Amino acid sequence: MSRPRKTHQTAPTKFVGRVGELRLNYARRDDRTFLAGSHCTTPWHLLPPIYLDEGNAAYTLLVNPSGGVVGGDRLSIDLRLDARAHVVISTPSANRVYRSLGELSVQDIRIYVGADAVLEWFPEHTIPFAGSRFRQTLHAELAPGATILLWDAIASGRITRGERWAFTDLENEIQITTASGGSIVERYVLDPTTDLGRVGLAGEWNYVASLYVVNDAVSSDVWNRLETKVAAILDKNPGQVLGGVSTPAVPGVAIKLLARTAPDFTHMLGDLWAVVREGLWNLPPVSLRKY
Repeated sequence: MSRPRKTHQTAPTKFVGRVGELRLNYARRDDRTFLAGSHCTTPWHLLPPIYLDEGNAAYTLLVNPSGGVVGGDRLSIDLRLDARAHVVISTPSANRVYRSLGELSVQDIRIYVGADAVLEWFPEHTIPFAGSRFRQTLHAELAPGATILLWDAIASGRITRGERWAFTDLENEIQITTASGGSIVERYVLDPTTDLGRVGLAGEWNYVASLYVVNDAVSSDVWNRLETKVAAILDKNPGQVLGGVSTPAVPGVAIKLLARTAPDFTHMLGDLWAVVREGLWNLPPVSLRKY
């Protein structure tokens, strides 16, 4: 007598994905920043901070061992820096957004930077695969004297596989609010198949990024000098890199960047980051370790 044949059932899309939470709280003791509290759930994995230079900043990698996000994932990051803490955040590799048949992949980031604290937020770029659906929100609140360097970047897709701008939709919202209530807001929705969601000028390029540097206690003279130095860097590789810099409504600089190749993109990020660190704190460039 033969056994009944097993059948494999496909779970409804709405039940696929993880709800992952990562909460990090940093404080400063004497001259060093340390991790004062933490909590994480799958797929986040917590690594203790390391220290890279004389600035005694706590360098932390945000690790998602799954390698990316799938439809139905709801990931969140809650990051808090107490007064005078200095933290550098990055990721070991790009954030991959996998193809989805319907459900969004969602990442919600909330940041509080305490009085006179410094956050250097430099994750690797996001790669939206063909057919992917991704929504990210990043809201940062700054206390008096706080500084944030916030880098946000996406690739056009898996370029070597011919998937340039082939994702289904991508939503992104960045908001940085200062202690006085002023704010920078960047918000866009991209759907390359529609007229309203076309990527426009960016369609000719492979990498798109924003870098915001904000501190309400830095004088306008410092920002003006920094704007001039950044503009000179952006003019280095015409045709391969296109960028612009301006002073926004809040004290700081806003930089937009387009690049054709990954090496040009990475090199430009390093130059911009270095000139900001030198201009604000007279610190050397960060030499990141990705392991």
